[in-house]
Amino acid sequence: MRSSNPVLRENTFQGLFAEGDRMTMNGTVAKTGLLLLLAVVTGGWTWHRFDTLAAAGDVAGAIAAISPFMWGGLLVGFVLAMASTFLRQWSGITAPLYAIAEGFALGGISAFMELRYPGIVLQAVMLTAGVLAVMLVLYRTRVIKVTDRFRTGVVAATGAIMLLYLVDLGLRAFTSVQVPFIHESGLLGIGFSLVVVGLAALNLTLDFDLIERGTQAGAPKYMEWYGAFALMVTLVWLYMEILRLLSKARR
Repeated sequence: MRSSNPVLRENTFQGLFAEGDRMTMNGTVAKTGLLLLLAVVTGGWTWHRFDTLAAAGDVAGAIAAISPFMWGGLLVGFVLAMASTFLRQWSGITAPLYAIAEGFALGGISAFMELRYPGIVLQAVMLTAGVLAVMLVLYRTRVIKVTDRFRTGVVAATGAIMLLYLVDLGLRAFTSVQVPFIHESGLLGIGFSLVVVGLAALNLTLDFDLIERGTQAGAPKYMEWYGAFALMVTLVWLYMEILRLLSKARR
């Protein structure tokens, strides 16, 4: 019972048992849809604010107008993610607030990307939604079976990718060197991004599996919100990686 998701671990559902209403898979999926809707609404607001000013020719003003929402959303989203992780019984409140904050942040990032690569955001949103739907169907129909070997392979590969990102971040922070294929738009760079997007998609199946185990263990109803929050974390990563892949293809 492992997952690469930092907020969804093997002990997430241990020691939880509900005497009343219990967590269900369908309830978790429905709450995930609600969180996505909240993120889209706030992201759309940030996007509209940027687009209105940029269309008037004031790109600098547009950037200045949305920067507080973007950076504030990232910071508040991180704080709320930590709160959700340690106060799971409050996830019915913290998870929607997390989705709202992430929406502001993603709306700003998406606006910047759209300015540089017109049409890229709609493609990324549609691909993310499509990947989520396909992976959910493949998991529920057991076309993809989460075995111990499958789980170990995905977790190990994801850990290697995260380590590579951390090395690149350290190199860029303290030197002029960077890991080239993470950022380059050649065949190697695009191939790397394809692998990362595939891993992010496979991580959704690990999340589904762990959430389903939680429902089988009789977790309380509020854990549906926590499961939805955990899925949002993976979906944000998936969306950002798809944006990176599409931007490389455009370059």
